[in-house]
Amino acid sequence: MTTDPGSRRRAPAGAAVLREDVTDAIRAAVFEELAAVGFARMSIEGIARRAGVGKTAVYRRWKSKLHLVLDLVSAVAVQGMPAPATGSLYGDVRAVLELAAYALRHPLASQVIPDLLVEAARNPEISDTIKAALLDPQQGIAAVVVRDAVARGELPRDCDPDRALDLIVGPLYWRLAVVRGELPAGYLDDLAASAVAALTR
Repeated sequence: MTTDPGSRRRAPAGAAVLREDVTDAIRAAVFEELAAVGFARMSIEGIARRAGVGKTAVYRRWKSKLHLVLDLVSAVAVQGMPAPATGSLYGDVRAVLELAAYALRHPLASQVIPDLLVEAARNPEISDTIKAALLDPQQGIAAVVVRDAVARGELPRDCDPDRALDLIVGPLYWRLAVVRGELPAGYLDDLAASAVAALTR
């Protein structure tokens, strides 16, 4: 049995087939370019050069550098971070700090996140996307940690998850993202104990 070549399904004329390896290279280049020059100075030309592709390859996928960055930040929300379930408030708080410290010490994240937060103050679209990608998942984790601690009798029922998140992650973010200081040995243990003491007093 023969197949009529004319009956085979073809892509519509002019349709672009986007290669996944090129898309991945562009995404990686965006993070590197953000870390190197910041959002304000970042350009499609610089991204394309770093990715080893032409500008057209970038514009086929995203219409501007803003939409490119928003797409990448949104992808963070999809990956997410699981809520810890260690069986104790201290253990859960310590686990949250460990994961947060790992993320904040990443050489790209340590430069990209602060820069995007500056841009978020001037651009509502960036602000909304960062909130959905970074803040909302963290609030969800804090809510689970508090809920489980309340169920175990470690925290009062009126404990505020948002306040818990501030107490747990706030000092760590200040030290790593703002001061950009090193973490001494035992720092996360002490910070976890201090956060638990503040929440349970």
